[in-house]
Amino acid sequence: MTNLRPRIGITTRHEVESERFYLARYYAEAVEAAGATPFYLPLIPRAAYLSSVAAELDGLLLPGSASDVDPLRYGHEPHPKLGSVHPLRDETDLQLLEAAEQMNLPVLAICYGMQILNVQRGGTLVQDIEHQVTGAVKHEQGSPRDRRSHKVKLHAESRLARLNDNLEVAVNSHHHQGVETIGRDLKATAWTADGLVEALEDTRGERFVIGVQWHPEIDWTHDALSRALFGSFVAAAARHRNHTQASDNADSSTV
Repeated sequence: MTNLRPRIGITTRHEVESERFYLARYYAEAVEAAGATPFYLPLIPRAAYLSSVAAELDGLLLPGSASDVDPLRYGHEPHPKLGSVHPLRDETDLQLLEAAEQMNLPVLAICYGMQILNVQRGGTLVQDIEHQVTGAVKHEQGSPRDRRSHKVKLHAESRLARLNDNLEVAVNSHHHQGVETIGRDLKATAWTADGLVEALEDTRGERFVIGVQWHPEIDWTHDALSRALFGSFVAAAARHRNHTQASDNADSSTV
């Protein structure tokens, strides 16, 4: 019997000390609960491999990371507070984003994922919020990781706003970097009180691409917006799968 669930690829992360690929369980659990089949993707930045992987997917999820985007990728020199940089992760995520664009795959980008999405579109990053943003609120809350530590304001005309009951929502926060200039075909759709961008969405209405700076995968079991976000992402992946299958069937019928 054919598996009708959309297939979501989730890139892993790189632990340099042990040379392991790893990822927290919550991403896959949230995707599965929303009705999709999750696949963890190893960080192998080879174009032939990644294009073949992307061709089998219906959606791409870029998760958070304990390390930072290499600032050389957006033309900046390293700030003294820059954290560790993992080239395998940066290059794999960048190549997958290119493939997702070519194949019109829905994309959900979380924390570091939103930052690398912005860089892939030509944007730049604040390398350390505490030292570079005047009047910044605390964006690294520590434990417990599911505590909602600050509020974000949603743009009234955004996809995120349509998923929530009001335009203000409290979220968890685990990042020291953030968006500086916004990349092409992206727009800011959520902000903290200090003006930092907390969400990005694609400006092209037909493209489902959402990045959030917080971690909806951590508390999706208790948070309605988190569940709605994963549900919306999986629904977009299902539409992509159905469209691809319809196109394949149409092509085969003409042979």
